[in-house]
Amino acid sequence: MVTFSAIAFSISVLWVLKKVVYWYSAPRRPPYPPGPKPKPFIGNALDFPLANSSERYADWGKQYNSGILHLEALGNHIIILNSVEDADELLEKRAGNYSDRPEIPMIKLMGWDFTMILMPHNDEWRLHRRITHQNFRQAEAPKYYPIQIEKVHEMLRNLLEKPEDFDDHNKLLSISFPLSSMYGYNARSLNDPCVEIADKIAVNVAKLLLPGGNFVDMFPILGKIPAWVPGAISVRTAALLRGWTEEMKRIPTEYLKKQFAEGKAVPSLVTDMLERKFAGTISPEEEEAIHSIAYTIYSAASDTTISATKAFFYYMAKHPEIQRKAQAEIDRVVGTKRLPDFSDRDSGDMPYLEAIYREVLRMSTPVPLCVPHAASEDDYYKGYFIPKGATVFANIWAMSHDENRYPDPFTFKPERFLDESGKLNGDDRILAYGFGRRVCVGKYLASSILWLMMASVLACFNIDNAKDENGNCIEIDDTFEEMGLVRHKKNFRCSFNVRSTEALHLIQSTSAA
Repeated sequence: MVTFSAIAFSISVLWVLKKVVYWYSAPRRPPYPPGPKPKPFIGNALDFPLANSSERYADWGKQYNSGILHLEALGNHIIILNSVEDADELLEKRAGNYSDRPEIPMIKLMGWDFTMILMPHNDEWRLHRRITHQNFRQAEAPKYYPIQIEKVHEMLRNLLEKPEDFDDHNKLLSISFPLSSMYGYNARSLNDPCVEIADKIAVNVAKLLLPGGNFVDMFPILGKIPAWVPGAISVRTAALLRGWTEEMKRIPTEYLKKQFAEGKAVPSLVTDMLERKFAGTISPEEEEAIHSIAYTIYSAASDTTISATKAFFYYMAKHPEIQRKAQAEIDRVVGTKRLPDFSDRDSGDMPYLEAIYREVLRMSTPVPLCVPHAASEDDYYKGYFIPKGATVFANIWAMSHDENRYPDPFTFKPERFLDESGKLNGDDRILAYGFGRRVCVGKYLASSILWLMMASVLACFNIDNAKDENGNCIEIDDTFEEMGLVRHKKNFRCSFNVRSTEALHLIQSTSAA
């Protein structure tokens, strides 16, 4: 008699044979790149580092002896590129396949799916890209110089008045410039609602978008859970972000429309759009795109500029010898009768300051993992398989700390960008601005305001350790923190002392009318 056990055994054998036949008859594909061994069912869902992830991925690259890594969680494939060569090959040379963005359910939940940075590689994105190229390319950067000069000079006055609040002055500079250039909106204090909202958004949004930063991206159905349900932290945060985002767009837009109606609007990207709308020379698609671009620049530029500026203050306080060398160069070229301006950069006569700018962004890339790309089709590289839809992160931190490319990579050394004669060498590529067709659209604006801030602050102030009540130097904590996608220097104290009477008078002479 055939028993149930025998039948079950026979079925099991047939199932195993079927799998064996399929295994040997199925077409072979190359393996995925190396990475942590996935666990049953959940894959690498618990392996994603939530703190200092770029450094952890760099360590994994050494552990697996590979510049390209792979993780998988519940069918979602993540590719990490730790080397410039791999990023150039995939994101630059094969840009046609790697210019898309991954589908991230959390983005829609936050109300951020309209932003150009996170937009899919489609016709809508191409319209946005064309508009940004027209307005922010290198040839157009000088039209933003007057606003940048005004905002940097405002920062100098704030540092003079309350040097201990340098963190606040940094935030105000970083948020007020894009607000002014995009909307003609003049924020003059951290109490301004636009500044307050931008700061809250910056703190929260990057955490949610980090790989493994929320479970909604792994289980989209969780996005349907009401925000009031206990434990629905990501959904609750996303709801807050959606509300803040709407306010962040509404306040400067309504302000500008009122100013425009009263004939008081100052030049800005959206002002120009309103003038074209009034003249009937702009399409509804272009109008919507410009609103999206203005908000994208306003929201994205603020947090990254804050990161870079704070890192600059830290490195100057930690390396007084580098600071003094830069100040000597500024004094020689600019003198003490005026403040630095953009003609000083164009002249090429301050290579050491330019080297400091490059070294700050090398050492402290604001977005160390870059905004993720996505593979549009299956691809094969170095004998590995990269599946369609894979999310691809360029680990800029690992690239900029590659000891083969940058010897002694953890030392702040501007001289690495100079040749033996003290002139700039050919290493002028700023990896922090990204790769391929998704390179930062505002890189020329970001570069110019960072350079002017560095030159102006060094021309006017000595940045030193703060002192306690007994006159002893307070040591500066060297810790950096990755708050989601953005890397920030941990809070520290330092002092800003005016260099001379001439510098004092120059700062005072910038006072706004």
